[in-house]
This record gives sequence, structure tokens and C-alpha cells, in this order.
Amino acid sequence: MPNLSKAQYGKDNIRVYKVHRDEKTGEQNVVEMTVGVLLSGEIDTSYTEADNSVVVATDSMKNTVYVMAKLHPVTPPELFGAIVANHFVETYKHIHSAQVKITTHRWTRMTVDGKPHPHSFFRDGAETRNVEAIANEGKGIEIRSAIAGLLVLKSTGSAFHGFIRDEFTSLPEVTDRILSTEVDCGWAWNTFSSPKEVESVSSKFNEAWNSAREITMSTFAKDESASVQNTMYKMCEQILDVVPTVKAVDYSLPNKHYFEIDMSWHKGLKNTGKDCEVYAPQSDPNGLIECTVSR
Repeated sequence: MPNLSKAQYGKDNIRVYKVHRDEKTGEQNVVEMTVGVLLSGEIDTSYTEADNSVVVATDSMKNTVYVMAKLHPVTPPELFGAIVANHFVETYKHIHSAQVKITTHRWTRMTVDGKPHPHSFFRDGAETRNVEAIANEGKGIEIRSAIAGLLVLKSTGSAFHGFIRDEFTSLPEVTDRILSTEVDCGWAWNTFSSPKEVESVSSKFNEAWNSAREITMSTFAKDESASVQNTMYKMCEQILDVVPTVKAVDYSLPNKHYFEIDMSWHKGLKNTGKDCEVYAPQSDPNGLIECTVSR
């Protein structure tokens, strides 16, 4: 007999923009987010018996996000995610778990005539600050913070050799190569008991995000990388050391390849090895290296 083994539903891609206006200075601050909500609990009959009496409409979830954004601060996103997730579990007794995902998009203040402009901003890249907050009834709130879409490249200082060679191997060993990746780095916090506990340490979230970003870029730039694996492990170690209330750090790094172009066919032009200056960026296939380091 068929059995519904898992069920959850929600509203995705909720676009939210909030502005804070400082009446004394005339300065405005803006936040733009994309929010997703998923609920689970005693909702099986909505699937198996067409019983909509247990369904919180996804449109109501969208409206809830808007109202919560009006009533509460949306920064740091970890706090806002915790508030929204906890709301659903506290409000609807048959909902036992609420997952809220937040993607914060970059708006950086413009500098005009040498001064920060009070209300003008520009999008300076695809990098986002991401948060996942999960409120579980009676078990507290789990939060994962993340950096995503941070595209980095260094033109030297990376090698890859000593790997397994067999009848399937065509990759040459290299002692110097271009290293480029799009960083997806996350860190899971110790479980919080309530939104109030999250709020009590709210300043730590920005500090941790800034530290993780700085560690990622500094280690990427400075490390004489023997492999992406080893470099990302060093990053994880440092983040765990700097943020003691984080229980695990994870990275997912696609290896964006740049291939030498042999131009010897054109009048013996040298463009390989130490003479290589022109490369062909590759879109796919690509390596994908991931790890999680826990305490």
C-alpha cells in the first residue's frame, strides 16, 4: 500500500525590498531579499484526502513575510529568518517545522563627488549573503549562514600533481596554474532556543560573515595551493577558530578551468608552458570539490 513518506510545501521566490530612512541625517539604507518558505507537519491529508483544511495558503506565507518585514528588522538576515520560521511554528499548531531561506542581494552605496550618496546604490556583483533558518517545534532553531556567488581568480600560486595516474589519465601534472572558483561557503551555528536568543547575539552574525569572507579571500590569495581540497580545508579551520559558536563549516568550490592555447601552428608562436599568456576559459565540464569540517 502506498505511504506518503515525506511532505512539505511553501512559497518560493518572495521578493522583498525594505528601506530605512534616517530623518536626522537624510541617509537611507536599503535591503533587497529573495525569501523562500517551506512548511511541514500534520498536512498528510491535504495530499491523500484532498483535505485543504490543514493548508496554510502559500499566498498567506507571502503576505506573512511582508508583514514580518514591516514589523521587524530584516538585518541581520539570520534574525529575520528565525523570526519568520518561528512565527509559522508558533501560529499553526499542526505545523511542526518551518524552513526559511533568505538570499540578500548586494546594493552598495554610490560615491558621488567624493562623498557617499545618501540614497543611491549600485549592484557590484552577483555575490549574495544567504541564510537558512529552520524552526523545529520543541527543538529550537537551526541557522546556517553562507556566502554564495563570490567569483575569485588568481593567475599563479596554484599547483596540482602527484594524483593517481592510470589508463584513464590524460591530465598533465602542473606546478603552476590559474586557479578560479565561485565560492559557496556556509557555517552552521549552535542550535538557538528562540528568536530572543538569536537577537541577543545578532551582532555576531555580521562579524562572522565578514570574517568568513576575509578568511576565504586571504587564504585563497596567499596559500601556495597544492589542491583545492587542501586550500578549502585551511579556510574551514580558520573560520572555526575565529567563530567559536559555529559547529561546522562547509565549502563547495567548482574548479573553473583555463586552458593553454597551442599557437605553434602560427609561425611557431610560443604560447605554452612558461610562454603562455593567452588562455581559453572553459565553461564545462568542471571539477567540483566539497567538504564539511566540524568540531
